[in-house]
Amino acid sequence: MSRRKLIAEFLGTAILVYFAVGVATLSFGFGATGSSFSAGVVATALAFGLTLASLVYAIGPVSGCHVNPAVTIGVLVAGRISLREAIGYWVAQFAGGIAGALVLWLTFTSSPLYSRSKTGLGTDGWGAASHIHIGLGGAFLAEVVLTTFFVFTVLRASSKGAHAAVAGIAIGLCLTVVHLVGIPITGTSVNPARSLGPALIVGGTALKQVWLFIVAPLLGGVLAAGLDRIFAAEKADDPAGYAGSATLS
Repeated sequence: MSRRKLIAEFLGTAILVYFAVGVATLSFGFGATGSSFSAGVVATALAFGLTLASLVYAIGPVSGCHVNPAVTIGVLVAGRISLREAIGYWVAQFAGGIAGALVLWLTFTSSPLYSRSKTGLGTDGWGAASHIHIGLGGAFLAEVVLTTFFVFTVLRASSKGAHAAVAGIAIGLCLTVVHLVGIPITGTSVNPARSLGPALIVGGTALKQVWLFIVAPLLGGVLAAGLDRIFAAEKADDPAGYAGSATLS
């Protein structure tokens, strides 16, 4: 496996966590957006979407810019990479998520206003840790649905016949929308590496609940791959239609 791919996945995931989770912490932990919860939601959603869109163009040509174990499992089940390569990606992504969270935490600790227990680090959760106090079942369902939509978009935007030039825009916008819906519900994970890093540093409830934000997004990634296979099969059965759509898109 190419070392460049693993470095790209590690660095990309670390960057996503540092910048996007950083905005989440500034918005909801430090209160940088004031008393407006909606302003924090919009700022954080845009941070995740724009950061990922930038990464798609920066490291997409190297590794495909998964930077998310749920995307990697979707690509694996869709038959686009080998299990060996997927395992390498997962190791790089989780390591990158932890590294990004650690550097972000070290950045904030120099502020006298920061408290790991009160300010947090943009962690996800349900119950009292959810803005709407969603239950475990609702949180699990939301993460599965949101991840399925996101990973399905990634798979279709990167499929044969899709325009690579606009893939980053489509993927970034999709992640933005996912966060607009998901932040009030769970804080939005849809990415196990993004959730594990901050949870390890904050500990407590965030660490106890992080299993859901690993399992549910991975399940969503598998479901997205199943949907992708259905659409790919339909296009394979109609070569003329597939060629036509590729020309028009």
